Amino acid sequence: MMDDRKRCDWVTDESIYIDYHDHEWGRPVHDDQKLFEMLSLEGAQAGLSWITILKRRENYREAFDYFDPEKVSTYDEQKVNQLLQNAGIIRNRRKIESVIKNAHAFLNIQEEFGSFDKYIWQFVGGEPMLNDWATHADVPAYTEESEQMSKDLKKCGFKFVGPTICYAFMQATGMVNDHTKNCFLYHSRTDTHL
Repeated sequence: MMDDRKRCDWVTDESIYIDYHDHEWGRPVHDDQKLFEMLSLEGAQAGLSWITILKRRENYREAFDYFDPEKVSTYDEQKVNQLLQNAGIIRNRRKIESVIKNAHAFLNIQEEFGSFDKYIWQFVGGEPMLNDWATHADVPAYTEESEQMSKDLKKCGFKFVGPTICYAFMQATGMVNDHTKNCFLYHSRTDTHL
């Protein structure tokens, strides 16, 4: 049940959404495997609502070896076909294949930069961007930073990483904090620890 605290307008009264908003969204993530998970899930969301993916997140974790990029990078056509039969995830071949392709690109970035975290956070100068939106309607679908991230990720071989997906990823991983001024978490935005 939703309590009486005011939250960002996109939050419904579903407990899974409330928990995600209150404890994850907008909080900085620096763990590489978690970053890979969120990038994969944001790609899976393309054309769908986030709640659709959030409700399937545990299924995705089990299906994709908890988003271990080294394991995912070894997936072959047989594994793709197996995933296409998994009713617990979105059974879209292009999206499934993109996770595998992205795992290869992810590992290449880790090798080049030492960590994906070091690479991805450079797009916001290594610190969360704290925005001051009055309402959810003021929040942009993408920004100059997400466009730059998208361009660079595509150059590195990633798929399903358009500017809008990248901005949602940035919000989800706390690279930007878009809790609106009417949200109870707006004033605690400098508390970046989970």
